[in-house]
Amino acid sequence: MGEKGRGFLLVILCLSLPIFVHSQCNRKPVMFNFGDSNSDTGGFSIGLGLNFGPPNGRTFFHQPSGRLCDGRLIIDFLCENLHTGYLTPYLESLGPNFINGANFAISGSSTLPRYQPFSLSIQVLQLLQFRARSLELISKGYKDLVTDEEFNNALYTIDIGQNDLAGSFTYLSYTQVIERIPFFITEIKNAIWTIYKHGGQNFWVHNTGPLGCLPQKLATTTKTASDFDQYGCLQLLNNAAKEFNEQLRTLCEELRSGMKNVTIVYVDIYAIKYDLIAHATNYGFENPLMACCGYGGPQYNYNPNTTCGQTGFNVFQRVHHTEDANSIFASKILSTYYSTPQTSFNYFCSS
Repeated sequence: MGEKGRGFLLVILCLSLPIFVHSQCNRKPVMFNFGDSNSDTGGFSIGLGLNFGPPNGRTFFHQPSGRLCDGRLIIDFLCENLHTGYLTPYLESLGPNFINGANFAISGSSTLPRYQPFSLSIQVLQLLQFRARSLELISKGYKDLVTDEEFNNALYTIDIGQNDLAGSFTYLSYTQVIERIPFFITEIKNAIWTIYKHGGQNFWVHNTGPLGCLPQKLATTTKTASDFDQYGCLQLLNNAAKEFNEQLRTLCEELRSGMKNVTIVYVDIYAIKYDLIAHATNYGFENPLMACCGYGGPQYNYNPNTTCGQTGFNVFQRVHHTEDANSIFASKILSTYYSTPQTSFNYFCSS
């Protein structure tokens, strides 16, 4: 594609990437992650035997890494901050390294329906099996596995809900979507309670991002001029995300009151991601609402019949963030400014 053609594509080039201050741990950091494509480090690719081709993986790994991203995800940067390895997908069968935890996140996952691969409830069941099996193998003399104490002291990170909202909007009205949100929140509540009852004490919960700013939603939703906010995002979809987030924030408050010796950190991912949309040029981004791996050119460069990575198309996915964007998100998470309570990410391994 020539330079003129590239001009239609989003250039996600951060002029000044954030500088990370690495955290210190007094004991081995162990993490278990639950979620969807925002934090899937290869589970979907491994589980279904699919290979995410270029541009996925091209900027950092220089080969497909199982991530729907051109490089690293937020969870990868958080692991780097703790000087620990990237989380191995739970489904990895060849050369897995679970010494620092495991990643149960699977692209496309949601909270509902329950017990359907790979919903949040299934991911939690996988954790329970993983724990039981690990402790059994340790009792038989196996090494380099997570111990009972490490399971209790581990950080359990949760980033899920985007697909619940996005999927609901494909066949329900705004009012009906809002009515479903308490059911999504209940599933997250059940997940945290189940982990807590099995010894978990540390939880790091991300809310969901601005759904109405995704190129996919902007390109496929019937809309009028009054439907947009000042930055070009769909207000109704973002309002639904805000309602989900408010109920999730309230849940975290309730769980803190109802559980003993537990830390639950709620992180405002919505504010972090929306800030990038609102002040894109400050971060060195152009056309933040236009997908760069897609087809069709302006306004959103999105065609539902054209998948990212087909020959002749460029750069990145239409509903997933690039490594440069993820690095900015991670730096803001690590600042603690968007966390309630304002807690350093390494709290679980430094006390």
